[in-house]
Amino acid sequence: MSAQGDCEFLVKRARELVPGDLWAAKAWLITARSLYPADFNIQYEMYTIERNAERTASAGRLLYDMFVNFPDQPAVWREISVITSALRNDSQDKQTQFLRGLFETLPGRVQCEMLLKATEQCFNTLERAEMLLLLLRRFPETVVQHGVGLGETLLDTESIEDQESPVNCFRKLFVCDVLPLIINNPDVRLPASLLYKYLNKAAEFYINYVTRSTQTESQYQGSQDSSDIMSPSKRSSQKYVIDGLTEKSSQITDPWERLFKILSVVGMRCEWQMDKGRSFGDILHRMKDLCRYISNFDSDAHAKYKNQVVYSTMLVFFKNAFQYVSNIQPSLFQGPNTPNQAPLVLLEDVTNIYGDTDIDRNKHIHKKRKLAEGREKTMSSDDEDPSGKSRSRHITVNKADLANSIEVLESFKLARESWELLYSLESLDKEFTRICLAWKTDTWLWLRIFLTDMIIYQGQYKKAISSLHHLAALQGSHSPQQITGQGSLENQRALIQLATCHFALGEYRQTCEKVLDLMCCILLPIQEGGKVQEEQPKVKSKFRKGSDLKLWPCTSRAIMPYCLHLLLACFKLRAFTDSRDDMALGHVVVLLQHEWPRGENLFLKAINKICQQGNFQYENFFNYVTNIDMLEEFAYLRTQEGGKIHLELLPNQAMLIKTSSPPMGLLQQEFIPVLQPSIQTADRHHTVTRGITKGVKEDFRLAMERQVSRCGENLMVVLHRFCINEKILLLQTLA
Repeated sequence: MSAQGDCEFLVKRARELVPGDLWAAKAWLITARSLYPADFNIQYEMYTIERNAERTASAGRLLYDMFVNFPDQPAVWREISVITSALRNDSQDKQTQFLRGLFETLPGRVQCEMLLKATEQCFNTLERAEMLLLLLRRFPETVVQHGVGLGETLLDTESIEDQESPVNCFRKLFVCDVLPLIINNPDVRLPASLLYKYLNKAAEFYINYVTRSTQTESQYQGSQDSSDIMSPSKRSSQKYVIDGLTEKSSQITDPWERLFKILSVVGMRCEWQMDKGRSFGDILHRMKDLCRYISNFDSDAHAKYKNQVVYSTMLVFFKNAFQYVSNIQPSLFQGPNTPNQAPLVLLEDVTNIYGDTDIDRNKHIHKKRKLAEGREKTMSSDDEDPSGKSRSRHITVNKADLANSIEVLESFKLARESWELLYSLESLDKEFTRICLAWKTDTWLWLRIFLTDMIIYQGQYKKAISSLHHLAALQGSHSPQQITGQGSLENQRALIQLATCHFALGEYRQTCEKVLDLMCCILLPIQEGGKVQEEQPKVKSKFRKGSDLKLWPCTSRAIMPYCLHLLLACFKLRAFTDSRDDMALGHVVVLLQHEWPRGENLFLKAINKICQQGNFQYENFFNYVTNIDMLEEFAYLRTQEGGKIHLELLPNQAMLIKTSSPPMGLLQQEFIPVLQPSIQTADRHHTVTRGITKGVKEDFRLAMERQVSRCGENLMVVLHRFCINEKILLLQTLA
C-alpha cells in the first residue's frame, strides 16, 4: 500500500471510530501524524474532531499548526473565513462564541498575520474593509500602515459606485469606524488639507444621517404602505437600515456628539485656538472674537483660522437649525419624536388687532350707556404702525404647544447668529457657499423651512415669499402633493406664511386671497350637537407693541382664528378710512363676532362711523351676524333714541326669510349650520325688538326676530361659511 493510501486508510478508520470511541479515533490520528507529519488531511481531521467537540485550546493549536504548515490549503481558508465572519458578527449564539474563543487562543502575531492574509482573500470592497477594520481595532500599530489607505479606498469606491446619498455603507464605515482610528492615532501624520477633507466628509454624513426625512427613509424600507411611513407613531418604531449594512451597524448613537468630537480632534491637530468643554453659545462667541482680528494674520494663519471659523460656526448652525426644525415639525424626521405634538409655524403676531383689549369681562354696561360712551371716545389705539421694524423682534409660543420653548428659541437664535457670522466676511462666505453647493443644501427641505422662518424674522418679506415658493418646489420633488379634502400640512404651512408675509408688506388683497385659499383646506371637526371643538391658543390681556412673531400650532382649529385675525386686519384698514366703504365695514362687523367681546371697542367705532354717515348698507348682515349684542345695537340704531339711522340690511326678502338655507357655496354640504334656538330667545326678544315694533317695516322686524333664533348657531361654522361663500365678494372689496 502507498503512503497516500495509508494516510487515507488511517483517516477513514479514525472517522469510523469517532461516534463509538472518540479516544480510539484520536489515538489512530496521533499515530498517523507521527508516521506522516507532512500530510494535511490527518491534521485537518484532528482539528475537525477538536472543533466539533468545542475544545477551544486544542482546536486553536491545531489551527495554528495548519496555518503555519499548510497556508495554501483551501480548507484552511474556509475555516479562517468562518472564524473571521464570527468576529465581525454581532450574534451571541454558542457556535459564534466558540469560534471567537478559538481565535483568541492564537498568538497575537498569528492573529495579525491571519487577518491580514484573510483581507487579501477578499475581493468585495465592503467585506475587505470590515476585515481590515478587525485588524486595525485589534492591532492599533497597523493603523499607520493601513488606516489612511483603507479610508481612501472607501471614499474612492463611494465615488465610483456613484452613491446618491452621502448616507451609504462606504461613507458610514469611513466616518464612524476608520476615521476615529486614524485621527486619534498620534503616529499617523496627516496634512491639514487631508484633515479638512475628512472633516468635511464626516460633517456631510452625520448631518444627512440625523436629518434624513421620511421620504429618504422610505427608499430603504422596501414595499411598505406610504401612509404607514408618514405616520409619526409608526415611524418612531421603525429601524433605519443603510443599504449594504446590517440593521445594527446602521444605527449610530449620539451622531452630533461624534461629529463635534471629530471637529475637536481635527482642531487640535491643525493647531486651532481651542477651548475645551464649551457650549454652542461659547463656541459662537469665540468665533466672533476670532473674526475681529482674522485679517491681521499672514496667509497661512489666515487660512487656518478661516477654516476654524467656517467649520465650527457651520456645525453650530446646522445643529441648532436642526434642533429648531425638529421641534416645530417633528413629523419631518425619522425618530422617536412625540407623535401627538402639533407642528408649529412662525407667523406675524396679529393678536393685538382689536386695539384696546383690556376690557373688564365682568363689568356689564347697558347698551345705551356703552354706545354713548363709545361715541364720545376717539379710538386710535387700533391704528398702530404694523411694521414694528425699529426694534428687536420677539417670538412667543404657548408652553402647552412647546414644552421646551426656551431651548428651541435659543437654538433658533444661535442658528440665526451663526448664519449671519458665516456671511459677515467675504472669505467665510465664499468657503461656506462652496461647501453648501457641494452638499446640495438647496435640496434640504428641513433647512429651507428654517431659512424661511429666519427670513421672516429678519423682516425680509419679499425674500421670504421667494423662499416659500422654493419650499413648495422642494416639497413637490420629495413627494407628490396629496390632494385631499384637508390638504397637506405643507400646503397649509405655505399658505399661512405667504399670507402673513403679504400682510406685513401691506399687500392686503394677496393676504386675503391666501387666507381664503387656506379656508378651503380647513375642515372643522363637528362634535355631537353640531358644536365645533375649539382649541384656540389662549390670548393674554396685554401685548407687546409693534411687530412680534408667534409660533402657532399648524392645525385647522388653531389656524382658523389666526386667519380671521388677518382678514379683520385687512378690512379694518379699509373700513375706517375717511372715504366710505360700507362693504368693508360690514365685513369687519361680521369678523368682530370672533372672540367677542374682545373687539367690542372696535365694534363701537364702527357704530360711530355708521351714525356719522346717517345710513348703512350691508345685505349680508342677516346671513352671518348672529351675535346678540350686535343685533341689539343695530336694532337700537333704528329707534328714535338711537338716531333713526337708515339701515339697508335686507337682501331679497325671499332669501331673507329662508335663513336656514343660505346661498350654496364651496363645501356647503360639509358645513350645514346647526340652528339651535337660544334658551334665552324669549327673554331677549323683548330687548332686541324694543321700540322697533311700532312704525317700522315688517320685514326688518321679522328678520331681526328670525336672527335672534340663530344665536345658538356655532359661530366658527358661520364664519367659515362666510369665508367660503363670500370669497369673490371679499376679494373684490380689497381690489
